[in-house]
Amino acid sequence: MDYEILALNFGYAIFGVVLMWLSYRLFDRLTPQVNFPEELKKGNVAVAIFIGSLFISIALVVGNALN
Repeated sequence: MDYEILALNFGYAIFGVVLMWLSYRLFDRLTPQVNFPEELKKGNVAVAIFIGSLFISIALVVGNALN
């Protein structure tokens, strides 16, 4: 097993998660009229679908950028 490749993939995974979190926080700050965590606690399905699609689109962009 090549540990260098394993470590590189692990680093990319951490980098992707950090980018997703940063982009979520940025979008949360850009839309101050919507409180995403509170809406999720209320069970707002539209907000959950929106956040899920945001994460998927960011994952696609990050995946293509790293490829």
